[in-house]
Parts: sequence; structure tokens; C-alpha cells
Amino acid sequence: MEIKDIKVQICDDSVLVRKKMKDYFNSLGITEIVEAINGNEAVDVYKANKPDVVFMDIVMPEKTGVEALLDILAHDENAKVVIASSVGTQENLKIAIAAGAYDFLQKPIDFENVKKILERISEGRK
Repeated sequence: MEIKDIKVQICDDSVLVRKKMKDYFNSLGITEIVEAINGNEAVDVYKANKPDVVFMDIVMPEKTGVEALLDILAHDENAKVVIASSVGTQENLKIAIAAGAYDFLQKPIDFENVKKILERISEGRK
């Protein structure tokens, strides 16, 4: 699979973060992008669209990123969910990885790290 063929889900309560990520994915040729604005919606959007990867903020209204991660993994144990956080990063990293996150990004997001994650997914690596 090529990077441009990856189906991406973005989940963040910030419209600015979602727009920046969507613009970046579009610059890589990715056209299948779905969005969610909170943890509850993230789970519903995942179930409806089955994306190849989810980029999700850890701090969101209604349901945290970790709670949504657990719900998504309960639905699909092979889901690849990348958690992003700027608050209490070290502790959140441990929680997200222990919960089954595919990877972790620190905000502000470094898009080179996003690309590395996409490359791993496109190549079928863990």
C-alpha cells in the first residue's frame, strides 16, 4: 500500500488542528479522510469507516482519547490509533501505550513524525 492509499481518521476537538492535519494528509495525496470532534464521535466514525489509522487527541470532551482508544480496540483489536498530547506528556504516553495505542505524538505535532508513522503503516510494519 502507498501512503496516498491510507484511509485516515482525525479526532481532535480543535478545528485548527483538524484542518492542519487534513491539509498535511492532502499534501501527501491522501484523499480518504474522516473527522471526529470528540471521543464518542471518534468511536462511531471508526465503526462506520474502518480507517487504516486514527490520529486522536488525548484530551477531549465527552470521552477522553484513551477511553475512545479502548472502545475502538474492543471493536477492532487490530486498530491503529495514534494518541497526541501536549498535557502531562510522559504520564499520558505511558497510559496510551499501556491501553494499546499504536504510537504517540507530542503536540505541537511534528509532521515528519506523522509521515514516519504513515510509512510504517503503508509498509505493514508495527
